[in-house]
Amino acid sequence: MSNQSRVIVVGGGLAGLTAARELTERGVAVTVFDKGRGLGGRLATRRLEVEGRGTARFDHGAQFFTVRDARFGNLVGHWMAEGVVREWCRGFDGDDGHPRYVASDGMAGLAKHIGRGLDVRTSSLVFSVSASGNSSWNVTLDDGSVHEAHGVIVTSPLPQSYSLLVTAGVELPRELIMTDYDRTLALLAVLDGPTTSLGVGGRQNPDDVFSWIGDNHAKGISDLPAVTFHANPEWSKTHWDDAPDDAHRLLRELASAHLPDARIVRSEYKKWRFATPKAIWPDACLTAGPDQSINAAAPLALAGDAFAGPKVEGAVLSGLAAGEWMASRL
Repeated sequence: MSNQSRVIVVGGGLAGLTAARELTERGVAVTVFDKGRGLGGRLATRRLEVEGRGTARFDHGAQFFTVRDARFGNLVGHWMAEGVVREWCRGFDGDDGHPRYVASDGMAGLAKHIGRGLDVRTSSLVFSVSASGNSSWNVTLDDGSVHEAHGVIVTSPLPQSYSLLVTAGVELPRELIMTDYDRTLALLAVLDGPTTSLGVGGRQNPDDVFSWIGDNHAKGISDLPAVTFHANPEWSKTHWDDAPDDAHRLLRELASAHLPDARIVRSEYKKWRFATPKAIWPDACLTAGPDQSINAAAPLALAGDAFAGPKVEGAVLSGLAAGEWMASRL
């Protein structure tokens, strides 16, 4: 057995990184595996180089976050003091008194901050989790390598989590397995000049196509005028199987109607399959083990935005809960 770890975390999004950070601060050795090339999950920031003009930067997953929970608020206070996040505004159609926070250099920067110093292995797709026979887990990657752990935390979207846990001998609740997710089709648009049509830089549900329009230049993360468009779940589902070029072209046409004072000069089309869970599990994480109501060979936890809520705050709180529980079982 190679590359042994006390705990393996599957998924390098907010929940996974938060769980790994919590465990590390409690003195537990942790390895995080993520199938992507970078960290963050829904905290995704894309850079587009525009010849002769510079760099456009887009947040194309989570756009901002709010604070409701005191514990999360304490974390946000630390992040602000460190310059990692800042307040953007207090509403998009007037001041409603609730701060909207953003990462100072794009939302992916927050994931990088949480993951700093952790043992994170990207481009590492977990294929299965199975009992090893000695009260621990074997985590197998798609390259055939096997990694032993005394505990596992899985934070991928629930359909993916279920598929890799089929070999774990854990009977998950049916209502959890059947959780579906809304989809999002997105357009990242570079403009020929600034736009004043988006106020402080964001509009929510402006019509029957888009759920979000965000001006990344007004937000302060892009040197060039760069706007993120998210189609709403209904429109995204209807057009999910459209030919990519056709869907891209249609989104550009529809987006242009919201830009009366600017023109789209370059754009990219994105598909986000597991954007938002349609149902939320009542607990901050799901736990299984020899002493739990859900039996498992060794400690196992599921966490993520389908547990404590489909927002940045929920993912962080779910990761904290999973990390705390796992530390108590080791």
